[in-house]
Amino acid sequence: MTNQLPDRDPEETAEWVESLDALIREQGTERAQYIMRSLLQRAGAQSVGVPMVTTTDYVNTIPVDQEAAFPGNEEFERRYRAYMRWNAAVMVHRAQRPDIGVGGHISTYAGAATLYEVGFNHFFRGKDHPGGGDQVFFQGHASPGMYARAFMEGRLSEEDLDGFRQEKSREGHALSSYPHPRLMPQFWEFPTVSMGIGPMNAIYQAQNNRYLHNRGLKDTSDQQVWAFLGDGEMDEPESRGLLQLAANENLDNLNFVINCNLQRLDGPVRGNGKIMQELEAFFRGAGWNVIKVVWGREWDDLLTRDTDGSLVKIMNETVDGDYQTYKAESGGFVREHFFGKTPQTKDLVADLTDDQIWNLKRGGHDYRKVYAAYKAATEFKGKPTVILAHTVKGYGLGPHFEGRNATHQMKKLTLDDLKKFRDHLRIPVTDEQLEKDSYRPPYYHPGNDAPEIKYMMERRAALGGSVPERRDTHAEIVLPEAKSYEVAKRGSGKQQAATTMAFVRLLKDLMRDKNFGKHIAPIIPDEARTFGMDAFFPTAKIYNPKGQNYLSVDRDLVLAYKESPAGQLIHPGINEAGAVAAFTAAGTSYATHGVPLVPVYVFYSMFGFQRTGDAFWAAGDQMTRGFIIGATAGRTTLTGEGLQHADGHSPLLASTNPAVLTYDPAYGYEIGHIMRSGLERMYGADSTDKNVMYYLTVYNEPIIQPAEPENLDVEGVIKGIYLLAPAKIDGPRTQILASGVSVPWAIEAQRVLADDWNVSADVWSVTSWNELRRDGLAAEEEAFLNPGQPARVPFVTQQLEGATGPIVAVSDYMKAVPDQIRQFVPNEYATLGADGFGFSDTRAAARRFFKNDTHSIVVRALEMLARRGEVDVDAPVKAIEKYKLLNVNAGTTGNAGGEA
Repeated sequence: MTNQLPDRDPEETAEWVESLDALIREQGTERAQYIMRSLLQRAGAQSVGVPMVTTTDYVNTIPVDQEAAFPGNEEFERRYRAYMRWNAAVMVHRAQRPDIGVGGHISTYAGAATLYEVGFNHFFRGKDHPGGGDQVFFQGHASPGMYARAFMEGRLSEEDLDGFRQEKSREGHALSSYPHPRLMPQFWEFPTVSMGIGPMNAIYQAQNNRYLHNRGLKDTSDQQVWAFLGDGEMDEPESRGLLQLAANENLDNLNFVINCNLQRLDGPVRGNGKIMQELEAFFRGAGWNVIKVVWGREWDDLLTRDTDGSLVKIMNETVDGDYQTYKAESGGFVREHFFGKTPQTKDLVADLTDDQIWNLKRGGHDYRKVYAAYKAATEFKGKPTVILAHTVKGYGLGPHFEGRNATHQMKKLTLDDLKKFRDHLRIPVTDEQLEKDSYRPPYYHPGNDAPEIKYMMERRAALGGSVPERRDTHAEIVLPEAKSYEVAKRGSGKQQAATTMAFVRLLKDLMRDKNFGKHIAPIIPDEARTFGMDAFFPTAKIYNPKGQNYLSVDRDLVLAYKESPAGQLIHPGINEAGAVAAFTAAGTSYATHGVPLVPVYVFYSMFGFQRTGDAFWAAGDQMTRGFIIGATAGRTTLTGEGLQHADGHSPLLASTNPAVLTYDPAYGYEIGHIMRSGLERMYGADSTDKNVMYYLTVYNEPIIQPAEPENLDVEGVIKGIYLLAPAKIDGPRTQILASGVSVPWAIEAQRVLADDWNVSADVWSVTSWNELRRDGLAAEEEAFLNPGQPARVPFVTQQLEGATGPIVAVSDYMKAVPDQIRQFVPNEYATLGADGFGFSDTRAAARRFFKNDTHSIVVRALEMLARRGEVDVDAPVKAIEKYKLLNVNAGTTGNAGGEA
């Protein structure tokens, strides 16, 4: 702060510094903080150019005189923490024996055990706490430690620990590798090991807590969200990219704890720099409260005696790569290479032995320092807090592990390692027990009557029960009345409406349902007007915990922009990653809070699974329920927007997620039945597989929406295919299968085939290629595993039974989408689609270019019939000439309208 300016009066400067020292000495650091802040505020008002302090010295943020007193029994807590660290390491080591070899991570929890145990003993509140309990996002690689604690609490047995990473071969006694709620639905709540997803989801979980509270759905005022992260993980853009939301919404119910062991998976995070300082600046600049826990209590005396700042200067200047090396060496090495940098610091430790120097702990391993930081974080108001805790990766595991570059990949200990680790932790296991089978060292539990175990269980009882724990019981939800779906059945009359608008009209009526509507959480990035959802602004309002404290520019309009603390619409801005995090938090509220929310996330379809597929995968792991709406879908429908907006493949990407049911409806009444079926599956009393997400693609091309036909094959709509328009004439027969926006093209192709070529065509609406394929594969699997038994016929095969002639399948996606069902179709089968990159042009030109338009359907059907000898052999050539199929300017399919 001073090296850019000359000191014109050193004597006066010294007097000011001396005055500050006296103030601290006589009245303490808290009074000094107030005086300094007052001076900085005054300096700013007087236009004195004082730079923002984004980083502080490499010392603890909380001065010793402001540390909260540690209230626990440190001896008991240290004792069973040692048991947990032993059992966690032994569990991974046993899982790596030669006949199993499934791996695991030892070093992360070894270094983070104190960070977790202070939380477990004093802060993490379980679901039986009067305040409702906290949500804790555990660092994925530290999962062995959570299992080790659950073993101490009696929640898991030795047999369970031996099932680590053997989820099928040890079914019934199996533990997932990382926090996976889908795999352990009574234990884990939040999946975190896809790094970067945890921080995002924690932020939006904290927001969702406030959303529930402000909308009057649940009192969450006494609930905290904790996210445990790694300093290497903070390199992920997702880890840092949403910090502003937490600051903007003053989410002081959110605490990040970053385990700064200075190491990534392969080496130092910032070998030539200082990751703690970098993160301090980043979080402070983003508007967070920052607490650094750098040094343990053993350093307090040294820092007090560091009157000239020599020690702090060395701390500031030492880079992370060196700090890592120091912990891989010895006390003598540290004396020479760290304290030996100046005569003053060398003298500071002259009376300390090498062992005492070696035992100068880092702050993240000191109960008192960590407790003081957590207490300060939970009591801080107005901002989220990040705690940067300095630790050693592999702490206590011995010289082969501590601080080594390879420590993350090291999954087992040698016999010598085991003995040293046992001695370090003082575990009552004999050499004979270890030598008997070095691949199966024993777990250790002192028994439930041991005083330290009684103390541990008392602490958890006082805090509301075990953590982590997931419960999926929730308040009853009354599904919408039948009349809420009437708008979808009526069609659009003489008015054209795209399927996006048909969906929006249905959603509006569902939100009006007196019992069900409050449960809907619409999530819309900054495109509500594009989707025709600005009509929601005046009534449902946009959620903003601060309300609307400005005069809206469109306040005189009927559809004015309106924000409210009780608003129902979640508006993440231009932020698909945040939107999926909000979707996940809302869609799991039934389990996290016992209050069901039904998120409806509407987005540009191209920016859905392609941009945020990893987050949707985590949502599936967390058993999220809700609706994902890919609006402006299709490769040729968005006309002028071009290549990076033209979605021709999202159904294929969605098909890779087992929790997602994908639909491509053509008409509003199909959307109505699909959404009704989805709600019944997610929350119906008779549903057996509730944990699903429905992905619907909707389009922005306006058409006349037909009313629901009489005797509609509703089962076909839900399962994926139904006969929409039987042939109107007799003649050579063909079948046209179409989905979404291509269904009207198929209807037109039916007419052209009849009028121009006397060909008879049935038109089928395929609402879900994906679900038809899944059903077909399931039927094949059943037949494979039950030889000699009558094989179940796939649904699509049943539907097409008796449908004669070749089949042309068409969609506005790449050919691989309709090609998914080829093996289950008995007829000759051809696919039309839009392969390749999209581009800007008219719909008609784009469809003619991709050859998936009306006349391409006609020509493809004629080619197949000609080969069969059912139409004139020259018919296809004549048709190509007649319709100018090779001329992109001759296309006529679709219209130029673009409104939602």
